Amino acid sequence: MVFNNDIIGFDWDENNIDKNWLKHKVHFTECEEVFFNKPLLILEDIKHSVVESRFYCLGKTMETRMLFLVFTIRNSKIRIISARDMNKKEKKEYEKYSKI
Repeated sequence: MVFNNDIIGFDWDENNIDKNWLKHKVHFTECEEVFFNKPLLILEDIKHSVVESRFYCLGKTMETRMLFLVFTIRNSKIRIISARDMNKKEKKEYEKYSKI
């Protein structure tokens, strides 16, 4: 995976920064929190990596909200594409991963 320690921050599109809030009630700061909490499950999203490499992750916010995020890496920054609460299947996968 291309995800490594060279990440220097987050890249937010000013026109889309509130998109996840309006659609799923996920604030952009909650998205950032997920990357600083353990466990964090990150996998490549091969199906949607046509134009650029995409990833999805399962993780928790500081308030332990369980989120599913889709993101890419641009110029050493994480760019969130979408964010929502985990569904039942994702929660089960995350719980299984967190026990490893």
